[in-house]
Amino acid sequence: MRYRELGRTGLKVSEIGLGGEWLERHNTQEVKAVIDRCAQAGINILDCWMSEPNVRSNIGAALRGQREKWMIQGHIGSTWQNGQYVRTRDLKKVDEAFWDLLTRMETDYIDLGMIHFVDEKAEFARIMEGEFLSYVKGLKENGKIRHIGMSTHNPDVARLAAESGVVEMILFSVNPAFDMLPASENLDEYFKDEYAENIGGIAPERARLYQLCEQQGVGITVMKGYEGGRLFKAETSPFGVALTPVQCLHYALTRPAVASVMVGFDTPEHVDAAVAYETASEEEKDYASVLAHAPRHAYSGQCTYCGHCAPCPAGIDIAMVNKLFDLAQMQESVPATLRAHYEGLSKHGDDCIKCRGCESRCPFGVSVVEKMEGAVKAFG
Repeated sequence: MRYRELGRTGLKVSEIGLGGEWLERHNTQEVKAVIDRCAQAGINILDCWMSEPNVRSNIGAALRGQREKWMIQGHIGSTWQNGQYVRTRDLKKVDEAFWDLLTRMETDYIDLGMIHFVDEKAEFARIMEGEFLSYVKGLKENGKIRHIGMSTHNPDVARLAAESGVVEMILFSVNPAFDMLPASENLDEYFKDEYAENIGGIAPERARLYQLCEQQGVGITVMKGYEGGRLFKAETSPFGVALTPVQCLHYALTRPAVASVMVGFDTPEHVDAAVAYETASEEEKDYASVLAHAPRHAYSGQCTYCGHCAPCPAGIDIAMVNKLFDLAQMQESVPATLRAHYEGLSKHGDDCIKCRGCESRCPFGVSVVEKMEGAVKAFG
C-alpha cells in the first residue's frame, strides 16, 4: 500500500480508503471481516457519514484494539431521527449525533471532523458565518476533532471551502464522468442517464478546483469514484465504454491534491479487488486510452497527467511539469513554493528537445512542446 500526505494536515493516508456506507447492510461479524481485511491490506482511513446506530457500533467494535492505526472521517450534521437519516444544522441534534458517534466508535476523538454534505453556496455562507462553524471550531479546540473537513459534490462550494482558510481537507466526488459536468447544486444532475452531446473534457471549474487545492495544501479524499458502478458497464457509462475499478481509481488518484479514494466494500473480496490497484500494471491502470477512443465525450487537448507521454528521452517528468505549469497559470506571479518544487525537478521545460515523441503517445492530443515552452516562460 502506498501512502500520501493529506494536504497540510500532517496525516499520511492510504491511497485506497474505506467508505463505510455499504457496511450498513451487514452484521457485526461481516463488518469486522471487511475492516480486518482492510487493515491487513494497509488501509488506514475510513469514512463514516452514516448516522444509523448499528453500523456505527459495528465499526467501533471492529476497530477495538486498533483505533490508533486508523484515521476516521466522522461527519458533523448527519443525524438519526425517528428511525431515519436526517441532515441537519440544528445544533442540539448535531451535538447528540456527534457524541453518539464517539460513543459507538469507542473513541474520544475523530481525526477528520467533516462538516456534512454542503452543496449550496448559500448554505456554505450560513455555515461559515454562523454558530455551526463556531460549534465545529469548539470541537477542535477541545480535542474532539483533530482537523476540520467538509463534504460536498459541488465544485463551487469546494472552491469556497479551499479558499476559506478554515477547511483543511475536502471529501469530494471525483470520477471522469462527473468531471465533465459544470457545477450544480442539484446532485441528481450528476447521475442523469445521458449527458449533453457537446460535453467533453474536464469542466474548467473542476480542473481549477484540483489545482487550487494543490496550491493551498487542502487535501482531497474521494467519494463516488466509481459513479455508483455506472462506469463499469458500457450501456450505463456516459462515455459508451466500460472502465474497470483499477482505471477509475487511477483517474481519481492522478488528480492534483487527491490523497485517497474512499471505496465501498461489501465483502473482503471487494477489498482485494480495490487493493489490486497497488500492484496493477500501467496497462491495467490506463484509463486514458479508453476515454480517448470512447464513442462519446472523449477528452481532447487537456493534460490529465496520465503519464502516457513517458518516457521522455531528455528525462523530463512531463506530467509533473504540466501539473506545475497549470498551477502557475492560476497566479499573477508564481509562488515561491511552486517555483521551488519546479526547480527541484531533475529536468525542466527548457530541457525539451522537441522530438514530439510524447505528443505521438498522448491519447488526448496535448501539445506538449507548447506546454514545455509555457513552463519555461512561467518559471524562467
